[in-house]
Amino acid sequence: MKIKTIRTLSLTVCLLATPVYAADNKPVDPLNSVMWDYNRQIFLGNADYVFDERIKVGVPEFAEDPTQVPVDVDATALAGNIQRIVSWADLNPIQHIFTYFPHPDVLPRVSLRIKVQQATPVRAAVLTKDGVWHVGSSWLEAAGGGCTTPSVGNANPYWESHLGETKSRIFPQTESNRYKFRVIHPMDTGLVGSIPEFFIQQVELRDDAGSALVRMELSPPVSENPVITFDVRKQAQHHLWLRDNNGNEFEKTL
Repeated sequence: MKIKTIRTLSLTVCLLATPVYAADNKPVDPLNSVMWDYNRQIFLGNADYVFDERIKVGVPEFAEDPTQVPVDVDATALAGNIQRIVSWADLNPIQHIFTYFPHPDVLPRVSLRIKVQQATPVRAAVLTKDGVWHVGSSWLEAAGGGCTTPSVGNANPYWESHLGETKSRIFPQTESNRYKFRVIHPMDTGLVGSIPEFFIQQVELRDDAGSALVRMELSPPVSENPVITFDVRKQAQHHLWLRDNNGNEFEKTL
């Protein structure tokens, strides 16, 4: 599937040009989203921010399946200077996707799949150690309905006996090892009648000493049976730990 970061040439020019500032001296959203200021207050507060083309948000040209939309966030240009990364979809009923806390031994790059309710800007905001947020954005075209579609697992008793079952692979890279895992979980949003929220809330990739190299906080827009990818510099045995909002914990050695 073709991945894009920027829709059109005009948008590319807009992102790479000198930032435009509003009357309050805040940078103007290059995607002109009606939800930008609302979401900015929720996720960034009143902290300083800039729109930064170095923060790459990869999305498909069109979300053919709004329940399984691949998103790739790459902040490696700011590696070593990052406190956390927050990602959200402006026009989703539940905007937050994930918060990611990278360790120095992990490249600040993560891939996963999400649900979208309609066409929307998808954001990744990177907080650097100087207290400034660096925001990357991409427009995602979608037919919609992904957040209010019941998970397939709810119609199939298979998931109950396999809840938390995890499969993983390691792909050696030039400067890191790529860890890709899939875990069976319905990831219910709570937006479907009579089906409560039920989703993986915390993810950690730990070393043999138990220290967390990756910490992620997930929200219901992450797709059913999540597939998540990390890039880890250190070659060693690692352990995956997950916990959902019902308190179920799952562990696997990768």
